[in-house]
Amino acid sequence: MEEKTRILLCEDEENIGMLLREFLQAKGYYAELYPDGDAGYKAFLKGKFDICVLDVMMPKMDGYEFTRQLRQSGNNTPI
Repeated sequence: MEEKTRILLCEDEENIGMLLREFLQAKGYYAELYPDGDAGYKAFLKGKFDICVLDVMMPKMDGYEFTRQLRQSGNNTPI
């Protein structure tokens, strides 16, 4: 059995986030949705994700800061 690609999704607009997650799951991906960059970054550190889909403007930590911290830690996960 093939393992699903794991996607970390950060989107602060609840309706958009849920729609994106449902679409990705319908296409056969495993997607976890987080409402802000800080929650998403903490989840990223605890889990194993193959790719990150980030909103640019989010509360607590925007997509740019998320990316900066990820790259400074030496992680090259696609964004």
